[in-house]
Amino acid sequence: MPTVQHYSHEFINQLTPQDVAALAQRLEEDDYDTPFAALEDWHLLRSLAFQRPELAEPYLYLLDLEAFDES
Repeated sequence: MPTVQHYSHEFINQLTPQDVAALAQRLEEDDYDTPFAALEDWHLLRSLAFQRPELAEPYLYLLDLEAFDES
């Protein structure tokens, strides 16, 4: 089973708005050879959301994150 990719700060910092738009387009089209390829892109977008939120903000809907409430 493939392992989840951990992205370095250097890698994340080198991504351009065009790279992120292409990533989002792939996620939107959801046309992957394997579910694991889709999961890799999802994890990359999630990493971007935490490390460079200004790039990920237009595409947060693709993450489908829900607020966690312990109450």
